[in-house]
Amino acid sequence: MARHLNMDTQRQNFWKEEYLKEMKLRCDWHRKYGAKVKAKQVARDATRKVFKLPTLGPKAPPSPPPPPKEPAKPPTPLKEAPAETEMFPVPPETRELLYHGISHDFQGRFNYLKNRTIAKPEERYLFPVTTNFTYGWQLGPSVERNLVSCKTCRIETFFRKNGAFALLDPKDVAL
Repeated sequence: MARHLNMDTQRQNFWKEEYLKEMKLRCDWHRKYGAKVKAKQVARDATRKVFKLPTLGPKAPPSPPPPPKEPAKPPTPLKEAPAETEMFPVPPETRELLYHGISHDFQGRFNYLKNRTIAKPEERYLFPVTTNFTYGWQLGPSVERNLVSCKTCRIETFFRKNGAFALLDPKDVAL
């Protein structure tokens, strides 16, 4: 669909005249007030404090590294993790899956992530990271499902064993 331009010679001349009037008005204002504005900007910049960094003294010669006090410790068990991480370290056999194959062939990263999801969250994380983790944290072994089920079986397995409101987070005020 073509755009209808309502532009004829008269309208073009109108817009040209408006544009020129605006340009002239700007130039006149700049001639009249430009020097005053520039002087105010210079005065304001002069009153500002200049932030100066302290000068550093000469560099001291590097000291030799201290001698090692104890021999290197053997690797720690798998369940211990540094305090700054949220997760336990990955077992070496699982980490090796990253380096064999590519995800497109269902190997490499794909296989690594698939194996990581097999482990329970409490085996992967030190503590619940998000509030959603609290709903599935330490539920125990999963219940075997039979092909034939009845209403009472579904009700018993549907609800959490440790209670829906076992440990509420104070941030969850919507409940």
